[in-house]
Amino acid sequence: MMDPWRYAAHGVMVAVRVTPRGGRDAVDGIEELANGKSVVKVRVRVAAEGGEANRAVTELFAGLLRVPKSRVRVASGVTSRVKQLTIDGDPKQLGEALKAATAATDKD
Repeated sequence: MMDPWRYAAHGVMVAVRVTPRGGRDAVDGIEELANGKSVVKVRVRVAAEGGEANRAVTELFAGLLRVPKSRVRVASGVTSRVKQLTIDGDPKQLGEALKAATAATDKD
């Protein structure tokens, strides 16, 4: 399975699949969608109303990767469960942190 993130000069782009009202804010590993694309599965406590779920996802990734919240943005999929996040920073460090975070929770 391919990593659900791509490296760029400014940081990384991460494909995520969000479950709102998931009971807790957490990363649940990597999943392959029906179309063959890999995504990081995340769940957040809040409902997908008024941008609250997007805010929770960006805060989750900021904490997970130890970067300021201002460096994590929803690049596409604002109203969708499948989103693209842009995370600014050192691509190598961010990639290593993502691998560690998803490996610790991956159940495959």
